[in-house]
Amino acid sequence: MILRWKIKKNEEGMLIKTYLQQIHHFSRRLLVSLKKEPSSIQVNGTSQWVTYKLQSEDILKIVFPNERHSDVITPEKLPLDIIYEDAYCLVVNKPAGQACLPSMNHHNNTLANGLTYHYLENSIPSTVHIVTRLDVQTSGLVLVAKNQYIHSLFSQMQKEGKIQRVYEAIVHGEIIQKSGIIDAPIGRKEESIIERKIDVINGKHAITNYTVVRSDYRASRLEIKLETGRTHQIRVHFQYLGHSLYGDDMYGGERDIIQRQALHCKQITMLHPITNEKIQLDANIPQDMGILLKRLRLG
Repeated sequence: MILRWKIKKNEEGMLIKTYLQQIHHFSRRLLVSLKKEPSSIQVNGTSQWVTYKLQSEDILKIVFPNERHSDVITPEKLPLDIIYEDAYCLVVNKPAGQACLPSMNHHNNTLANGLTYHYLENSIPSTVHIVTRLDVQTSGLVLVAKNQYIHSLFSQMQKEGKIQRVYEAIVHGEIIQKSGIIDAPIGRKEESIIERKIDVINGKHAITNYTVVRSDYRASRLEIKLETGRTHQIRVHFQYLGHSLYGDDMYGGERDIIQRQALHCKQITMLHPITNEKIQLDANIPQDMGILLKRLRLG
């Protein structure tokens, strides 16, 4: 990956390392890796040290070293529903039942396995940097960076609330209040390494915003936006309200119609970290949630 910037008048006199750290949020670790590569830092076509003092109108060029594909992720030819892709990132519509990354319980058939194959097949010199993870049984849009630097920019954007995700969920029972905010801290359940619970003493700050799209006495169809990103946040918060997600038997939902939590990330909106272009991407709800909506007459 190559990035170029034209130095502005008000940036004149800055050292390259200062400019990269303060203006473009380069980490010290990234600067160290760049210094090890010949010609990775150039000004007006000539290699320079990070201590070079920039002048107005200079063209600073950064050539990022190719990343090695992870040895622990086996490339697998898997179907990928890629919604958006450019040289810096991609967004893929993940199906329910697929983990984002390999783990003790999911060695293969993960999104990372499929993306590694996609990278190799298309000569993309990157390892997999998943920015917005989803639970195995949650479907929908996942944002992936193609470079460690891009990943760090996205991570900062997440902390600042500049990546917005909209979820669709189907929960048991009628939620009378048509919109609301759930503000309840979430912590790990002592007897489980997976399950979470509301924990007002030791839990982490968690806020969920919701709007009721349609409802009756049996169920409510919701649009959800998160202000925080805790593990199982949506699932735990709606169990806390007494309206567990359909199919989510871990948190009290019934699986008579759907065999996984009825939760789908349907939209991502963000500013592109390099072009600053606003990007909004959408993914329709999958077939199993569509069938559930029809059965409940909420479609």
